[in-house]
Amino acid sequence: MILANLSIPALGLADTAMLGHLSSGQFLSAAALGSSVLTFIFWSFGFLRMGTTGASAQADPSGSSAVLAKALMLGGILGLLIALLHLPLTKFALALINTPDSLRPLAEEYLSIRLLSAPAVLCSYGISGWLIGQRNTKAPLAIAVLINSLNILLDYLFIVQWQWQSAGAAWASVCSEMAGLVIGLVICRRALGELGRQGWRGVLQARQSGKQFLADNGRIFIRTAALLFGFLFFTVQGAGLGDEILAANAILLQLVMASAYGMDGFAHAAEALCGRAFGQRDRRAFFAMCRACAEWSLLSAALATLILALLKQPIIHTMTDLPALRLLAGEFYPWMLAFPLISVASYLFDGIFIGALRTQAMQWAMLLCVFGIYLPCWYLTQNWGNHGLWLSFACLNGSRSLIMLGLFLRLGRASHWQQSENNIQTPS
Repeated sequence: MILANLSIPALGLADTAMLGHLSSGQFLSAAALGSSVLTFIFWSFGFLRMGTTGASAQADPSGSSAVLAKALMLGGILGLLIALLHLPLTKFALALINTPDSLRPLAEEYLSIRLLSAPAVLCSYGISGWLIGQRNTKAPLAIAVLINSLNILLDYLFIVQWQWQSAGAAWASVCSEMAGLVIGLVICRRALGELGRQGWRGVLQARQSGKQFLADNGRIFIRTAALLFGFLFFTVQGAGLGDEILAANAILLQLVMASAYGMDGFAHAAEALCGRAFGQRDRRAFFAMCRACAEWSLLSAALATLILALLKQPIIHTMTDLPALRLLAGEFYPWMLAFPLISVASYLFDGIFIGALRTQAMQWAMLLCVFGIYLPCWYLTQNWGNHGLWLSFACLNGSRSLIMLGLFLRLGRASHWQQSENNIQTPS
């Protein structure tokens, strides 16, 4: 899962590096704005992966195919609606974030193209979540590597060779995302074939499990939307500080996401392993898995900080050759060294709570961190400029770690474990 996750920000890094070497920083800034809106839209539906993982991990073998079917149907319907409404969505979203007039045409072009792949993206979320819940991590790795390799190749063809600029980056992503859905369906053909034999009507008639599936996904949707609001707010405030600050922050955010995706490998492991133990009410196995994932997560965070510290200059110079952007990225780079250690616990606890389907706790914790800590911190540090913005963002991730830790300790005393007659001894 670490390898699969690291291939995801490779897309953003490749887009940023190729656009960052064009003659103008406007192409990178426009793609950054479009990507922020796109992230908010697509990741708002990240519940299709997270909710599916927990449900798949806790389902018995006969019910796991039904979980996949629900995710595909829901993802297909929602994705089709987004694709059909891509033009008004684009104009509304860019107006909402007050996109500068100089960037609006490029950002509109980028975003309207990317939204065409919504059905493929959302269905792929469900496939990925189902595979992780089934503890099949080789398949998501294969899918991610193939998709992202294709995307990087198309980036080079469309941006560098054909000079399509930011539109080229968008079309490269659309083509690779559609190819990813085809690959995912081929990998899941056995489960889909089983559904075909049993009849899809049974999936729709499973009303109680369907209601629970929608309820869990609804809570994860609210949680994810709040988090993505935090990212979008960060980008909008950066844009208000100038195009160069916006572009520099786009480079640094790619590095934050790269380290986060790497550390998320153990969070995904926790989703599957802790979810399976939680579903079986095996307290000893649950906490043993949590402890193992925590130890490796901390190690990965320390390693990420070390790599970022040692490779500062090569990383910045690879991302852009514009002197002003290199200077600004270097000025705010120390924040990159703090983020892995500040954020690692929040990533791990997200995985544990997703696996346990404790979605209500995740929802309220995120709302508190975004609206009770992040926004007030930003308001109080506006005079610090971009450093205040990065401090507020760090407080968001740090508070998530602390609050989720408190909720995890409460989970250890939950009545869920009292329903089991075995494995009730608290592990050391």
